[in-house]
Amino acid sequence: MSARLIALLGGECTGKTSLGRALAAHFGAGFVPEYLREWCDTHGRTPLPAEQAHIAAEQARRIEQEARRHALVFCDTTPLLTALYSQHYFDDIQLLPGALAWQRGCTLNLLCAPDLPWEPDGVQRDGPQARACIDTLLRQALGDAGLGWTDITGTEGQRLQAAIQALAG
Repeated sequence: MSARLIALLGGECTGKTSLGRALAAHFGAGFVPEYLREWCDTHGRTPLPAEQAHIAAEQARRIEQEARRHALVFCDTTPLLTALYSQHYFDDIQLLPGALAWQRGCTLNLLCAPDLPWEPDGVQRDGPQARACIDTLLRQALGDAGLGWTDITGTEGQRLQAAIQALAG
């Protein structure tokens, strides 16, 4: 896979989807939405521990499929976030090594800060406390693995400009 994969990472309600769509439109690139959201909408609930591996694998499969069609792909999100949710909610780290290995294939990690107002959005929304915990887990996992990231903060417009600058640099 020779496409440049740009990972949009962050807890719930941190602007990943809006930013990913805006970046894909700006660059004429591919965009892969979060499979977990589709899964929750289809099943009317959040996944059980045994269902997490499927969600991570399907997210990766969809990204890889989009990477065959586009030279640049914005990923909302990656298997890493599924692995960290498994750790947070189920105390299960089985998915983490594979997710971190997969993450190494990303060109850039954009870490969306939990500084946007909280907006409940269906089945998977747990609240501002959970997104702060996920932000901490993301920073720890990326740092421990030696994977860099760019912090994305501020309003939607500020986030878009920061991401465009990160891609230019």
